[in-house]
Amino acid sequence: MRTRLRISFVFFILFLFIQAQTYAQVTLPKVFGNNMVLQRGIKIPVWGNAAPKARIIAELGISRVSTTADKNGKWKVSFPKFKAGGPYELKISEAGKPGSEIRLKGILIGDVWLASGQSNMDWPVQQAMDAKNEIASANQPEIRFLVVEHDKKLLPQADISKGEWKVCDTSTVKNFSAVAYSFARKIRRDQNVPVGIIQSSRGGTPVEAWTSREKLLSSSITKARILANDTLSQDDFMRDSLNSVALWMNVYQPKNNADKIIPNPAYTDVNWPTVQMPGVLHSFGIGPYEGIVWMRKKIVLPKSFSGKDLTLNLGHPEMNYSLYFNGNPICKMVWNSNPSHIYTIPANLVKDGENSVVVRLAMLWGGGGLNGPAEDLYISDGVSKVSIAGKWLFKQGIELPGFPVKNYQYYPTVLFNSMINPLIPYGIKGFLWYQGEANDTAAYNYRKLFPMMISDWRERWKQGKLPFLYVQLANYKMRKELPSESEWAELREAQTMTLSQPNTAMACIIDIGEANDIHPTNKKEVGRRLALNANKLVYKQDIVASGPIYKSYRKDGNRIRISFTNIGSGISTREGAGEVTGFAIAGKDQQFHWAKATIEGNEVVVYCDKVSDPLAVRYAWADNPECNLMNSAGLPAIPFRTDNWRGITQK
Repeated sequence: MRTRLRISFVFFILFLFIQAQTYAQVTLPKVFGNNMVLQRGIKIPVWGNAAPKARIIAELGISRVSTTADKNGKWKVSFPKFKAGGPYELKISEAGKPGSEIRLKGILIGDVWLASGQSNMDWPVQQAMDAKNEIASANQPEIRFLVVEHDKKLLPQADISKGEWKVCDTSTVKNFSAVAYSFARKIRRDQNVPVGIIQSSRGGTPVEAWTSREKLLSSSITKARILANDTLSQDDFMRDSLNSVALWMNVYQPKNNADKIIPNPAYTDVNWPTVQMPGVLHSFGIGPYEGIVWMRKKIVLPKSFSGKDLTLNLGHPEMNYSLYFNGNPICKMVWNSNPSHIYTIPANLVKDGENSVVVRLAMLWGGGGLNGPAEDLYISDGVSKVSIAGKWLFKQGIELPGFPVKNYQYYPTVLFNSMINPLIPYGIKGFLWYQGEANDTAAYNYRKLFPMMISDWRERWKQGKLPFLYVQLANYKMRKELPSESEWAELREAQTMTLSQPNTAMACIIDIGEANDIHPTNKKEVGRRLALNANKLVYKQDIVASGPIYKSYRKDGNRIRISFTNIGSGISTREGAGEVTGFAIAGKDQQFHWAKATIEGNEVVVYCDKVSDPLAVRYAWADNPECNLMNSAGLPAIPFRTDNWRGITQK
């Protein structure tokens, strides 16, 4: 009896499935929508689902095409090439099914660019430089954005989880990628065509997360990691998401009255470990950690500070923080993107002698702490300063234990599956890419992983070698006094080497980064430089689109002469500075020394009294180099080295 019931149940489920398939309505994936931009000059692909074997009729303007859905209900059509223009209406219907029609309106034909990468591509206009003016002037009806919702999946998806095309105006532009918006605005003006941006980016993510499983399995660098992840399930993702929710609730809602208890000057912290400030996560010696860390410091202020409003400069904090002085809240839940971290301490809170400063830090995304320089950490009465750099006490896990957040968005292929695969084969002009920070510790492998992802995307789009424009890492971190090795320099080198791939171009921004912020705010110039590269590479304008690129060198006694390509009408120093900075030179001992450098014609002559027989030259080879060489277009020289000595990321 039970067996017959089970069989009947199975047949009932099959019947429902067949019925659902039979009456399935025609649908489109979310990449298609009102106000979208479709790619000019190519056959325009449109696809979706319907009942198996259904006859699909598609109309775009006066163009009409049809096809038949396959046995699984999948269908695809291609419209003939269109010139730039619009607006058009797209109609999709199933033949013989009244009421099945889909109508999408306000469609423009122009150039569509897929903008991807990590947080610097994701960074919105409202948090970028000059945001107020940028937003106020953003009525750009021929620029459209589709912002793809952040998502991660173990298997390739047929549709994005969320996202819709929006016309660019003062209300929508705030959340658009600042880099992509700046790029789109210049291309729109220079090429006089509508521009569509598909923004599919996510902060803190390595290049492997954006590459397909099949491509990663083809490399010995990534094959083992891919196979090791085969034990993961969506339950793991769900658990991680719940942990992330708990973490964020704790960031904004202190637990166990910690914000009332710990800032109290009388709070007992005798067993707390110490950490030197300025310092970030690795300085704490607690390994990878996401959660809340409390920091305390006692400061003796001079009598001259009594009865005065004081200024407390917290330097350049990372992530989210709250500040307390003598148990009183001075600020709460401030992000590092805030333009200022300088606060007024009212005179009535100041005590003679010993005072306490307490900071509640949210350690997130592998970061957290107080960046330097040390001289930016102080309390002042306007005349003199008392440093708050040096030794602090700290404690983690007071509110809740460290969260076991895995951040699965870092894992190989999961973002390709959810945020790239569903977009294929939407017609596009090319790719924009800003990423690399998350691969810095394995920069040597990036030489292979980055070109591998580029070829992966191109192969899947089947539009030939689509233009791939990308941003080189900016200058960042504390400037070092002596020449030294650098993970960021090696990552930049890997990016430069990728220019050997066909139809690629790179925007160098080694001159507009910020030492204390991994998210430099001048996104307008980044987008402009990407657009310059597009104008030259893609739109074939005869312009200088990039800074000087190292070509060759030759020894001249105890000097080395460097020649460049991409100099325009010549090379010079930024703002007319007489001395060329950023060069280092080494002999056979491989010890680099700062070098003197002069411009002679179109060459740079490099030398150092400490190196009589030079073998190698490096330029801008540092996390945050002091460098000023540029070409006649005002674009910075791309960092380089003439040696191939083993780097610190080469295993």
